[in-house]
Amino acid sequence: MPSNIIGAEGIIRDARSRYRQRAEGGAHGAFEAETKRAGQNPRAEVDVDRGSAPAEISALLGGESTAEVVIRKRRMYVGERLVQLADTYIPASVAEAAPTVAELDTGEGGIISRMAEAGLAQTNVVEDVTQVRASAEQASALGVSEGDSLLAITHVGQTDSGQVVEVTHHVLGPGWTLRYGVPLH
Repeated sequence: MPSNIIGAEGIIRDARSRYRQRAEGGAHGAFEAETKRAGQNPRAEVDVDRGSAPAEISALLGGESTAEVVIRKRRMYVGERLVQLADTYIPASVAEAAPTVAELDTGEGGIISRMAEAGLAQTNVVEDVTQVRASAEQASALGVSEGDSLLAITHVGQTDSGQVVEVTHHVLGPGWTLRYGVPLH
């Protein structure tokens, strides 16, 4: 079974099954499930607010930049080591259908499970991986120098009908490897 590998030298994030196993062992999302599976202790600091998404995120959501969204900002740790910053943007209409996504504790399986229970199951995910320069805030949080190169993942989750129900922008600390598998049949 594909799984993350977490060691002193870094993290291998295996995307081949991470979203299907998000509730494994009572986990509250993919990061918690895969970190526990790797024998480590996950922790997240979460802030939830409402506001406008940045223009590039708003465009992915298919809305106007002034449209209100739920914003979930997470600082994700393995043990005491901060390993990623993850900001999730959820359209207000999705939060109305699945109100738990706007709470600090989204329960077993996290927001993807709450959306599915509300009839908004993510059936397609597109992730763009880019190299970004660490901002002063990111550098301070992740223990790197401002301007250092970091990996970023922009995750766009869609329903069967093509409705975008979330966009998450992950900025990864040093030492990550991203693993993807593509079926060739």
